[in-house]
Formats: sequence, structure tokens, C-alpha cells
Amino acid sequence: MKYIIIGLGNFGASLAQKLTEQGHEVIGIDKNMTKVDAFKEKISHTICLDATDEFTVSGLPLKETDVFIVAIGEDQGANVMTTALLKILEVKRVISRAINPLHEKVLQAIGVDEIVHPEEETAERWAKKLCLNNVIDSFELNDDYSIIEATVSEEYVGQTIREIGFRKTFGLLVLTIIKKVNVKSILGKTKVEQQIQGVASANDTLESNDILVLYGSNKDLQKFLGEN
Repeated sequence: MKYIIIGLGNFGASLAQKLTEQGHEVIGIDKNMTKVDAFKEKISHTICLDATDEFTVSGLPLKETDVFIVAIGEDQGANVMTTALLKILEVKRVISRAINPLHEKVLQAIGVDEIVHPEEETAERWAKKLCLNNVIDSFELNDDYSIIEATVSEEYVGQTIREIGFRKTFGLLVLTIIKKVNVKSILGKTKVEQQIQGVASANDTLESNDILVLYGSNKDLQKFLGEN
């Protein structure tokens, strides 16, 4: 995977280093040359440039990059301008950092693909989330084991947990299933809510849009998600 991370503050730099360590190609960008120099040996590539300048940004490998992360934190204006510019340039995926609720609403209005809250979420958590296919969320228990939420692959829809053989084939434990259900409010309006189904049974049948809560070693989780 190829990533471009804009903003090499604490969160951006940490995420860039972790993705680089995991074997991904990462370009770290900041307009502060001191930060660029500080991480040039720890990140695949570092560039000093102003990410709000359309001419400069258009010279980056936009089509070849899988994910752009706008990690600018101190300057909300630069964060919004950079995010908007990337959406205009129609890059594949944009994840942007939100500082407060209003900032988040502005990013949502721009059409950002996903929003990160560094004050609540760690770089380690996002590195894992970005590197594993279909992962919605993850919780690292230690260096070797994690609990993750992952979407159900189409090939497993209609099969039971026993038929898929999570424990026998993949060495994973399905803790529970989260299903999306339609719920009516007291005003009669229908909305979609996520409902946890309790402890998973071997006879539970998986449906489209189900979310699996899986426990296992990071190695087994990566293998399972890599195959699906």
C-alpha cells in the first residue's frame, strides 16, 4: 500500500513511522523543514511543501497513492483547505483529522471518506486499521493478540460460523455478531441501528452487512483478512 501523510506532528509522524515499519511506502509531508529533516531516516520519503498549494500538490503521485491522511492539527484552516483540495483532485481515499465538532461537520460537508480523532485514537490503532482489509475497528490486547471488528466477506454470506470454520481453519474466535436492523422511533420514523447479538453460536448464519467481532493472534487475523 502507498500512503501520503500530510502533517508530521505527534500523530502524523507516529502513524507514518508505523506504516513504514510494516513495509508500506509512505510519503510524509510538512511545510516545516525541521520536522521533515527529523523524520527523513524513519519514513520512506519526506517532502517539505505547502499542502494548500494546488500546483505543488498536483505534482505528487496522486493516482498511485492508495490513501491520503491529512494529519494537520494546529492550523484548522490548512487542514480544511488541504482536505478540500484532495477531494477536488479526486484522489482514491482521504482521511482527515478533526479537532472539534464544528471542524468535523465541515470535513463531512466536504465529503471526506473518514475522520480521525487523535486525542481519542492512537496511531497504533489506525496503523492496524489501515493495513488490514475490511477492518472497522480494533483493540490491541498486547503485542501479539487483538480483538477486531470486521465486515463479512460476500463469500461467507449464508454460511454458519461452524461451516466457515473460524477456529479450525483460521485459529480465530468469533466473540459476537453485530447486525444492522431497522428500528422505529416513537414518532414512527425508521432508522438503522447496530445491535449486538450476544455470544456467538456455531449455528449462527452470517448475513450481508454483518460485522464480526473476532479475537485471535495478529498473525492469524492478518492471514484471514488477507485472504478475504
